[in-house]
Amino acid sequence: MDMAKYVVKRILFMLLTFLIIISICFVLIRLLPNEPAQQFGKDMQLVLQSRYRQGICDINGNPIPLAQQYWNFLTKTLLRGDWGVSEKLYFGQNCFDVFLSKLPNTVLVNAYSSLMAVPLGLMLGIYAALKKNRWQDHVISTGVMVLVSVPSYVYAFLIQYFLCFKMKLFPLVMNAGDDYFSMEMFRSMFPAVLSLSLGSIAGYARFTRAELTEVLTSEYLLLARTKGLTRAQTTVRHALRNAMVPIFPSIISEVIAVLSGSLIIENIFVVPGVGELYTRSITALDYNFFLLLSGFYTLIGLTAGIVVDLSYGFIDPRIRMGSKK
Repeated sequence: MDMAKYVVKRILFMLLTFLIIISICFVLIRLLPNEPAQQFGKDMQLVLQSRYRQGICDINGNPIPLAQQYWNFLTKTLLRGDWGVSEKLYFGQNCFDVFLSKLPNTVLVNAYSSLMAVPLGLMLGIYAALKKNRWQDHVISTGVMVLVSVPSYVYAFLIQYFLCFKMKLFPLVMNAGDDYFSMEMFRSMFPAVLSLSLGSIAGYARFTRAELTEVLTSEYLLLARTKGLTRAQTTVRHALRNAMVPIFPSIISEVIAVLSGSLIIENIFVVPGVGELYTRSITALDYNFFLLLSGFYTLIGLTAGIVVDLSYGFIDPRIRMGSKK
């Protein structure tokens, strides 16, 4: 019962936070000068109809009061899902439809990145912990520090230059199209996947090494060894199991964080995804796209916090979220 109340409470707070953030974005956008529809020439009527449907202006194109615009935004956009049409990037096309068409590319790039980063990072961290203070540990730790210290876009430029331009192993940019699971498509997106995964691999390895090293030196593991268990048995049965309590939530948060942090990588490799669309909407001042994508990335960040908190209770039964005892 306490867990259910905690979940409901967190979801309500998440929705309230989301509403506050998207409202701030809406007000700031509406305070900016909106370009007159007359500049669109023969397409002026389409722009006027879109703005009128969203409750931004009246039928003649005259702006209505900001409070009324905000109410129309809440009822039509957040409740009905009508985010309007693009006025710059994809003129006249529904913003939400364009968003859905680009979402698979972003999800696939980030999914492949996580599938590569999680096992490699965990294996490197476990190996470094088992070889603590030996040359293997020093090599892995040094490599981890280098990868963590350098921004991901630096890896992207290096990968693009050496693997794509010099060695010509991969194309410079990702292919367009919807054949997402073909080998040619995977080959074209691999440089972006590799650029995203390097930092995550280093993060997983560092965190896993730190947690597992602490567990391996605990007293109950020494007691298990004195009872006759081998080092492999104590590591697998006890050390890894207890070390995964803080590690697993960090994996969840990192997977979601990668999705929200791939904006630059998507632009470097011209991934036709949501991140590339977001940055283009900012430079083109396409306000409808900006509001939609701001809400999308805000919701991802807020959801990550809830998922990570709840995962502690499922991983370790001793943790009871929301309990006062």
